[in-house]
Amino acid sequence: MENDVIKILICEDDPSVNKLLSLTMEVEEYDYTAVQTGKDALRELVTHRPDVLILDLGLPDMDGREIIEKVRGFSQLPIIVVSARGEETDKIGALDAGADDYLTKPFSTDELLARLRVSLRRAKFADKNLSALTEKTEFINGWLRIDFLSKCVFVNGEEIHLTPIEYKLLCLLSENIDRVLTYHFIVKEIWGYYEEDFSALRVFANTLRKKIELNPAHPKIIQTHIGVGYRMVKIDEK
Repeated sequence: MENDVIKILICEDDPSVNKLLSLTMEVEEYDYTAVQTGKDALRELVTHRPDVLILDLGLPDMDGREIIEKVRGFSQLPIIVVSARGEETDKIGALDAGADDYLTKPFSTDELLARLRVSLRRAKFADKNLSALTEKTEFINGWLRIDFLSKCVFVNGEEIHLTPIEYKLLCLLSENIDRVLTYHFIVKEIWGYYEEDFSALRVFANTLRKKIELNPAHPKIIQTHIGVGYRMVKIDEK
């Protein structure tokens, strides 16, 4: 994928930050559109289908998290949040809604571009990375079933909704059932870069448990190995 065919949508209401982001995309020769409201962003997303959304949370007409939730109803494009909200609860909320990455203002444009490249690579090779799984049409472990063809997940026969990151984490664990995967390995496989902060991973592991475990307070399928990582346990009973 060449830069001149990659379409970036910027949604940022602060004029100075909007201009900085626009100039950065222009210098890097990305095809970009910059808007300042959530409504304009949703209109662009539906009509022009950009490859990546760079999104501020504090917009004048709606909260950025609401936009993420709406987008995830019809698209899996990478969403990078760039926000002045630095509280962990804001980060967790955005990631849980379906954002792929989160940068806190002030930020380095070099870091933003690095995250952007990672998101593009991850989107491009997502299916390839799961090729070993998709050779099989489904995965069953106790009450859990993954349909790889439709990318649907079922608990006791009932379909549940997973965010893109939750689905990737679930597939990665299922591909390595009964093996302990380290935090570093999981982050590298899902986000595509080395990270020492595992807070986002813990958020997704917890939200995934709430959706697939029969009793999230006493999880049986996803086991935590404290200080090491996570393991999907083989369940014999259904």
